[in-house]
Amino acid sequence: MPKSPLHPSPPPLEANDVAIVGGGTVLWFVAFLVLLPFQGTLSDHGHGTWPWICLSGAGLGLIGLWYCRARRDAIARDRAAEAASEAAAGDGADPATQSD
Repeated sequence: MPKSPLHPSPPPLEANDVAIVGGGTVLWFVAFLVLLPFQGTLSDHGHGTWPWICLSGAGLGLIGLWYCRARRDAIARDRAAEAASEAAAGDGADPATQSD
């Protein structure tokens, strides 16, 4: 059976990671608030850790939110520096010798 020709991989999709992680963090915190009034009942049935698991998920989500924002900002800085470098190269000037 003949092999199909190989195609180049598509570029990665850009997603709004900050919004996705922020939404997940909010959902974990809402789950904590919903389960908190039922702590006694949950404990009686052996599920007393559920609210605290949700609170841990919200806390880890805050860490993830901080990371995603830092990553987004670093990517934006890198793209801006690359665009400035390309613009300077297009002008014929050396970006390393230019002063602000």
